[in-house]
Amino acid sequence: MPTTEIAVWSAMLGGLLTLATMALADVVRGRNVGAWRNLMFVLITGASCVLMTGLPEVFFPDLSARMLMVLKAGLGPLAGAMGLYFVGTWLGGAREDNRAHRLTAFGGALLVPVAVALMAIGSQIDQEQFHLLLLSSAVVNMVPVLVALRVAVRAAQLGDPLARWMGWALVCLAFTVLGHYLNGFGQLGLGGQLLTAAFTVLFFLMASMLGLFRNRQLRELARLSRLEQGADPATGLPTGSALLADVEHAFWRAARLQSECSVVCLYVSNLYELAESVGPGVEHQILVTLAARIRRTAGFRCMVGLYHPRCFVVVLSASHEEASARAIAARMALTASHPMIVFDEQRERQPFRPRVGLGMISVDPATATPMEAINEAERRALAMAVDNSPPRDSEHGIVTQPAPLG
Repeated sequence: MPTTEIAVWSAMLGGLLTLATMALADVVRGRNVGAWRNLMFVLITGASCVLMTGLPEVFFPDLSARMLMVLKAGLGPLAGAMGLYFVGTWLGGAREDNRAHRLTAFGGALLVPVAVALMAIGSQIDQEQFHLLLLSSAVVNMVPVLVALRVAVRAAQLGDPLARWMGWALVCLAFTVLGHYLNGFGQLGLGGQLLTAAFTVLFFLMASMLGLFRNRQLRELARLSRLEQGADPATGLPTGSALLADVEHAFWRAARLQSECSVVCLYVSNLYELAESVGPGVEHQILVTLAARIRRTAGFRCMVGLYHPRCFVVVLSASHEEASARAIAARMALTASHPMIVFDEQRERQPFRPRVGLGMISVDPATATPMEAINEAERRALAMAVDNSPPRDSEHGIVTQPAPLG
């Protein structure tokens, strides 16, 4: 191998090792499933790229030729299967889009036996037939890339703010796979090798950053939902004119996809119940926790806003069918009504359980008006909150009566 080619691939290897170190640091710091997933992806997928460069033969000339044939034939498709499943999980899995989840999960599962079969064939064929096997591996390896790209584009259309960037990362991956297999066939010059190395590092950099950013978002939502700190940060949810603009944009996106969407209002009837006993400002702690709970249940594609301090607004994306949307709305109301702990001025813990009324309407996004849809959903939520409010003369807010005899 020429010195210039060794320098190109060694520079790419250095970039991959740097990203692997960053992923390892995230594992040590976060110690969650998402961090381990990112580390496995960088190591296995990066190893398949390095294997196709020919560097292992240069640095370790005593390696078995048969073992290299087996790894080149099957490690790429195996990494593709793992990456396809990881992309589906990163996009939210079945919680966000059941159709995309089935495509990524079952597609990844089907690619595993194909990769194993390619490795088994590679352990039996002669060196002269290896090019045909490598061509088959290249075709198989492009399948998960294209499927993941389609799923990412769908997620971007449905409102995931990070899916668009993942789509661009997968475009880089497509050029990476094509370039490495062309290099394996000996059809790539120095310029093509430079582009392939650049696309490889760029893809891993974008994918790693997106994975780290999504993991950080999930950790922050989990922290806020448990109210680990007694701080009073802003919810960060849109309100006022910004809320109406976001709702209108969600309607426009659903109309473009020719699908209905649902507007959900969650009305917290007892938000100011602890104002006298705990002190002023306790409602901000409650709102922060409720915002994190609702945002975590709704997912990243749904628009979540604050109509006024008592009323949260959620616009479910077009990917949710009506039955599924009702189940998601009920789960949001149930999650929001779970007990929580707030802190008074003396930093003492005080229990609180929100009473949440749920209102939901399905609208035609092409003709619906954001203000009218929100007002109607709030009216239904307020009616439910009034119907379910406990009587004031009951200590626990529950009316009991003896069961009928006999």
